[in-house]
Amino acid sequence: PVPAGLPGGPEPEEAVSDDSSRHGGRVRGFPHERGSWATHVYLPYSVQEEFLELLELLVSHARTYVSSLAAMEEFHLSLSQCVVLRYHWIDPFVRSLKERLASFDRFFCVADQVKVYTNQNKTRTFIGLEVSAGHFQLLELVSEVDRVLEEFDLPTFYKDPSFHISLAWCVGDLSGRLEGQCLQELQDIVDGFEDSALLLRVQWEQIRCKSGNKYFSFPLK
Repeated sequence: PVPAGLPGGPEPEEAVSDDSSRHGGRVRGFPHERGSWATHVYLPYSVQEEFLELLELLVSHARTYVSSLAAMEEFHLSLSQCVVLRYHWIDPFVRSLKERLASFDRFFCVADQVKVYTNQNKTRTFIGLEVSAGHFQLLELVSEVDRVLEEFDLPTFYKDPSFHISLAWCVGDLSGRLEGQCLQELQDIVDGFEDSALLLRVQWEQIRCKSGNKYFSFPLK
């Protein structure tokens, strides 16, 4: 049911395609429905040239264990799961986010611990850099985002989140190949990379919400 007080409105035409070959074999986490917009709240990470050098070292080494790994093209830290919004919920959802996030200041966190992840249905495996400092501020942000999600009867974030920036991905559950020896070698690369302590200290300056093909930004003070 639509939450009380939300206006209705016409829905734009959307191009519908579930051809997995067009996006690297990735499988949609939920079926597409006209008027349903995949929505995600996150902190965008603008990378430096040195970060891309580190990324290339990590991915090329990890490919000796899993040759199908592909480097991410954009980088972020998630503050929500990917949820489904009806088109006419988007504007009130964004307004509510803006109100709840308006008081937050910019902050730093450190993302320097290599970790292997799979998505919930085990159709994809990721290598990421887990946050080792800055959890408190991230949990505060998630708490406010969760309140907005609850207003719209949407799933909140994971109970004990492992905040991370994904670096590379592959189709299927190949975590067994990447954990253990590979994971330790990747961590050694990070620890030995010149100026890694400074490079992986990230300042967050804005929060972003992507809903379908729409982007909304919320600057931190």
